[in-house]
Amino acid sequence: MLSLDDLGDVNRMISIDMETTGMRTPTAAEIRKMPKGYRLPGLVIEIGCVELLRDGAGWKTGETWHRRVQPNGPISKASIAVHGIHPADLKDAPPFKDVLDDFEAFIGQDVLLAHSAENEMDFLNFEYARLGRCGFDEVIFADSDFVCTQELSRSFFPGAPGSLDVLCDRLWIDRSDRFQHHGALLDAILTAEAFLKMQGGFVQDDTRSVSFGDP
Repeated sequence: MLSLDDLGDVNRMISIDMETTGMRTPTAAEIRKMPKGYRLPGLVIEIGCVELLRDGAGWKTGETWHRRVQPNGPISKASIAVHGIHPADLKDAPPFKDVLDDFEAFIGQDVLLAHSAENEMDFLNFEYARLGRCGFDEVIFADSDFVCTQELSRSFFPGAPGSLDVLCDRLWIDRSDRFQHHGALLDAILTAEAFLKMQGGFVQDDTRSVSFGDP
């Protein structure tokens, strides 16, 4: 994953989050064993993105992009309890292939920002492979494409749980809209806000103040 030191020449990033069916991403070996002609259902059901633009020594938020996606497959009850998106809510949603052009136009070739970025990376690579854009044992999105706020948070809060909820609380970010259900755009916004606070070099919680460069 990229660090803050890697962003010196970066002028635009995209904070991204996805809600999913809750199904596990199958391995390439598992996919090879599936019956010939079997059509893999999608896993992504919602994508939210927030533009981050260089602003002097810091960053500011810009445009947003949000779509719901038809996976043509089941959604687990556990996931519905988290994000509140039911199959009926996706009745008129387009499949991933039909939002891909708009998605790529928004993210461009820019660095992606995510919380627990490996999840977003795995889901994107699966969806791209499902459409034949790469093999299931290949990747289009790699560690070098992402900044992970979960990893950054360990510099400030060693040993703390790595959830976005915990990070928002530590950074005094209002996450009340997340109490009932998660949402891809909401979580992308919260991830962007967490990054803005951490990259500013100063964090204060109820126990201590820290800044980058502290021993």
